[in-house]
Amino acid sequence: MLNRRILRVKAFQSLYAYEQCKGSNLNLAKDYIQECFQPDLNSMEVQDKKLLDAQARAAIELLEKNVASKDSISLSSEDPLVNQRAQEALKQYHKANRADQDFLVKNMVASAERLPQLYLLAIELLVAFSDHVKTEFEKKKRLAKDTGPVGFQRELNLSTNQIIQRIRNSAAYQAALARHNAHLDDLELEIKEWFREYIKTFDEYQEYITLDNPSLEQDLSITEGILKRVIFKNEVILSYFAEKDMNWTENKSIVRSLASKVLKNVAESTEENSNPLPELAINWEEDREFFQNIFNFTLQEAAESKALIAQKTKNWDIDRLAFTDKVIISMALAEMKHFPSIPVKVSINEYIDISKTYSTPKSKQFVNGLLDVMSKELTESGEIRKSGRGLLDNK
Repeated sequence: MLNRRILRVKAFQSLYAYEQCKGSNLNLAKDYIQECFQPDLNSMEVQDKKLLDAQARAAIELLEKNVASKDSISLSSEDPLVNQRAQEALKQYHKANRADQDFLVKNMVASAERLPQLYLLAIELLVAFSDHVKTEFEKKKRLAKDTGPVGFQRELNLSTNQIIQRIRNSAAYQAALARHNAHLDDLELEIKEWFREYIKTFDEYQEYITLDNPSLEQDLSITEGILKRVIFKNEVILSYFAEKDMNWTENKSIVRSLASKVLKNVAESTEENSNPLPELAINWEEDREFFQNIFNFTLQEAAESKALIAQKTKNWDIDRLAFTDKVIISMALAEMKHFPSIPVKVSINEYIDISKTYSTPKSKQFVNGLLDVMSKELTESGEIRKSGRGLLDNK
């Protein structure tokens, strides 16, 4: 389905979302405690507001001390009601976390499986604009009953674009469209409007239709230009994708990259009817297992990873480190420990690349340095054990 770099990014996004959910769930648990210790306005008894506030603070403090506990809290308060409310809040907190975790795992898999359809739809828009050019040309030709004025033929440049022609004629591409149901159904009017409003007014397109016989490089340049600076920049067009994908904000950059790869593959190919699609995973079942496991292992070892990071950053406050860096390093540690066939260097490089895109400007050096030290120590202690390709590549 998708290569593992993309899957790591998707898992990272889901883990980041999960950590945000945990923060929200903790706040909701605290709100529950606060609500439990509000004065009962329907009671005939005198309400001690100071006592209730003190009980709420004590229960919240107890909750915070035991938030990492999976079972029950340490009943350290002398007030049974404080213990009870803190225990109830903790149960609600973990229940909400489990629900969020289950949802995010299912959603990230479904989201990954939707990516091919999305990037194919982006390419289909290029094809649709090309078809529209030809249709409009034929209409003008019929009305003029001639070939039109000098230079009129140049308006067909996008219709005869070599990149789009090769894509259209690719059997592998057509099969992928059918397999992923990537069809621009009922968008005929939108295609006309988008072409008129956004393509015809695009400066690069106006320069392109002044060319007599565009070269392959010029054909590639205009398709990339329309893809990156029109389709993936225009909010009206992007709303079409957002309606199809609830994760569009996170998926947009990946979809753009995949669609751009199609164009480059076509330009670099020397064979007719070759497969222009990006190199995707051969065994989706195996990669889906990797995808889910990297998410689950990272969560299972969150406490260990946090402690290890804190140990290696003694001069830093662990809670002040870039939140994304902590997620990235935790993922890398989980991968190095639990996937023996993946070389340590591969794992480190993959997560450095993720930090470049999703974290701070200084994260690359920080992540690289920390993972390099940690990987060596964990290998020496036996916590990281490689086999097969993973072992050979680390010699």
